[in-house]
Amino acid sequence: MTRKKTSPIELPEVSVSDDGEVRHLHLGTPWIQGSMRVAEPFALELEYVQRMMAWLLFVEPASVGKRHAMQLGLGAGAITKFCHKKLRLCATAIELNPQVVAVCRQWFKLPPDGPKLRVVLADAAREIQNPMWLGTVDALAVDLYDHDAAAPVLDSPDFYADCHALLSEDGSMTVNLFGRSSSYEKSLKSMASAFGDDALWAFKPTREGNTVVLAQRTPTRPKRTELAARAEAIQERWGLPTTKWMRVFKPVA
Repeated sequence: MTRKKTSPIELPEVSVSDDGEVRHLHLGTPWIQGSMRVAEPFALELEYVQRMMAWLLFVEPASVGKRHAMQLGLGAGAITKFCHKKLRLCATAIELNPQVVAVCRQWFKLPPDGPKLRVVLADAAREIQNPMWLGTVDALAVDLYDHDAAAPVLDSPDFYADCHALLSEDGSMTVNLFGRSSSYEKSLKSMASAFGDDALWAFKPTREGNTVVLAQRTPTRPKRTELAARAEAIQERWGLPTTKWMRVFKPVA
């Protein structure tokens, strides 16, 4: 979770619910802001969260462990945990609400900070402008929603320009677009203004209505056969359902 620069600080209460084998995080409403399968706390439970890992299709698998992933909006910590525990890379999360961090550590198996894991308690819009992060992020995950999950909190051309500045030359940003008030075309236009039309890829929406968009710092157009081969390697190595992605993932332009 984060907030606009001009908004007052209004941090909702964080709660946890269990639905059989799956645990959910809520921010003051019944809307699910993150989930974890209790028996597999470091796996990615939700389909759209799995798709946020699409940046793996554009890098060599052998290079993954040397990379840096950043998550804006911690949620239940799924992306940060997966990057840290499964991909074994350096993972950073930016989160505004200290209660979210505490609940993730107590109920969602988020490890303590260490040499390759750090949670920064800050407003994401401001923190990503910190010069220390510029050009250092290989995989940026943007999943920023208010407690009503109505629309992205940060979705402007200026915000995406700041995200673009974070990325390494072959880095990518993945964004979750979901909500009753969100405008897919408006969001795409804002991303294109920062990354260029030829940098954008998108999945078809999930059954729940989440559309994941990927933006490359340096646009490429790998052949479908190359992407398919990489998808098979990723699925075999990390267990993500990447071979199915080839049917629902393609360039926007």
